[in-house]
Amino acid sequence: MLAPVRCFTCGAPLAHLWPEFKRRVEAGEDPGKVLDDLGVKRYCCRRTLLSTVAYIEELVVYTHIGFKKKVRPF
Repeated sequence: MLAPVRCFTCGAPLAHLWPEFKRRVEAGEDPGKVLDDLGVKRYCCRRTLLSTVAYIEELVVYTHIGFKKKVRPF
């Protein structure tokens, strides 16, 4: 999944918060405290950021599998 652009429930923009949230959580900070510092108050927006799993880097490895070009004779 890519980083969320907007909250799935209320539509509030979240894309600008994702890089900072991810960086600080990976540095070891408490996710709840980071969300408080970023000003994310609604529980739906907090849920969206907390539940996002950035696995796109893992999927890119498999993009070449199964996409062999097939030539059909005319």
